[in-house]
Amino acid sequence: MEKIPMTQDGLIRLEDERKRLRSEERPAVIRALAEAREHGDLSENAEYHAARERQSFIEGRLAELEDIISRAQVIDI
Repeated sequence: MEKIPMTQDGLIRLEDERKRLRSEERPAVIRALAEAREHGDLSENAEYHAARERQSFIEGRLAELEDIISRAQVIDI
């Protein structure tokens, strides 16, 4: 597994984004999905499909951040 060189500030920004996605964005999309389900027929529910798309993006970005952070090598410039 190849290390990814980055500054301490860069690593902090990635960790902050990961924290925000986990603590704010993920719960918000879960609430949006629950609310959209209450509106009935999911096959024609644009809110539901938009929330599922957002959830997919968030989960993909979290996986990407986990990978980058796990391979980060802090460098001193």
